[in-house]
Amino acid sequence: MIPLRLLAMTVTNAFGAGNAASVRALREGRSALRALDIEATNLPTWIGRVDGLESAPLEGEFAAADCRNNRLAALGLEQDGFLDAVRHCVARHRATRVGLFVATSTSGIQVAEAAYLARGAGGGPLPWRYDYAATQGMFSLARYLRARLGLRGPVQVVSTACSSSAKVFATAARHIRAGLCDAALVGGWTACV
Repeated sequence: MIPLRLLAMTVTNAFGAGNAASVRALREGRSALRALDIEATNLPTWIGRVDGLESAPLEGEFAAADCRNNRLAALGLEQDGFLDAVRHCVARHRATRVGLFVATSTSGIQVAEAAYLARGAGGGPLPWRYDYAATQGMFSLARYLRARLGLRGPVQVVSTACSSSAKVFATAARHIRAGLCDAALVGGWTACV
């Protein structure tokens, strides 16, 4: 198997935004878990939650895609020079030759749950602002990233629970080796509430 080069990487998770936050927390032996603090949820459990997403809505042309999953992607793009690396890659290979391979397990489920709660037990209509395809559909993340980054190459979403983030790298590698694209943006967004 011919190894593929990683030219840029970043990580944003419950430790914080960017590579340095995760490295620092791992060196200090800290956990990123905390008691569940999601509004209207009473479950005695621990979660890893990325702070600040509630105060960073997607706006303008991307407002319809506003959900925690897509907000997390937007925050991640801004870390460690990653967005500039993607732009350089697109300039080098052309937008049609850069693939997009992303993983998600829950997509924007919190938006869907809120819509169904607003609908009520009587089964009335969903709120007019709820857009399943833009927020909850499994392709929501890919649609948002593709539009935001101007990518036009192959696109695939992998959704196999927590294994999604690992499997998506193999998917991208197969596409590159098959000659379907010259480079790929690969990302895993799993278990985002």
